[in-house]
Amino acid sequence: MNIAVIIAGGSGHRMGQEIPKQFINVYDKPVLIYTLESFQKHPQIDAIEVVCIDGWQNVVQAYAKQFNITKLKWIVTGGNSGQESIRNGVYNLEDKASADDTIIIHDGVRPLVDDEVLTDVIVKCQQYGNAVTSMPYNEQIFVIDKDDPSTTTQYIPRETLRRVSTPQAYKFKTLDDRYHEAFEKNIGIEGSNYTNTMMVQLGEKLHFAAGSDMNIKLTTKENLEMFKAYLNLDKDTWLK
Repeated sequence: MNIAVIIAGGSGHRMGQEIPKQFINVYDKPVLIYTLESFQKHPQIDAIEVVCIDGWQNVVQAYAKQFNITKLKWIVTGGNSGQESIRNGVYNLEDKASADDTIIIHDGVRPLVDDEVLTDVIVKCQQYGNAVTSMPYNEQIFVIDKDDPSTTTQYIPRETLRRVSTPQAYKFKTLDDRYHEAFEKNIGIEGSNYTNTMMVQLGEKLHFAAGSDMNIKLTTKENLEMFKAYLNLDKDTWLK
């Protein structure tokens, strides 16, 4: 079974709006629903779990009913951080998922994940045990001088770098075991850590899957305007 875990537990302060950014309406549809529709329509997704900011669970349920998200099976309350939210979603599946099930973790505010990216992350995970969406880095990367942050004398060759985001996929037993280990040992759970960084810190080798420049994360108002532009640009070809 392939289970999507959609993380919608953030408050979205950087967006500067009165409601969490995943519930902002864009053309009469919440951002979260655009995300859920990508997983709803994908034939390889069997079930969806949403990890939701506390107090908005009934809203998610109502929107799922309104927009016919029939694969939504579970709504779980998020934690105080991104890693706590993912952990809550993983732990909720302990009596529902089998050891070899593929768990696809995705940010609820990345509404433009396409079929090809989602398919590749599932296929790669089934081949190798995990897969992380990735893209090459096309800009030059310089390291800030520790003594003078306004200068640099060192760069990182961009050919050695990959940008990694969601969706990411992991076999359930490994994912569950690693989250228990991480929270018991306090490894890879602080700050901006995510499942991928935690896995590497715990000794796992990650496998790259395909990515897309359209798979933007809606963090700022500028990102939201870009999302609207993408919707208008591709309305006739992919938006349903």
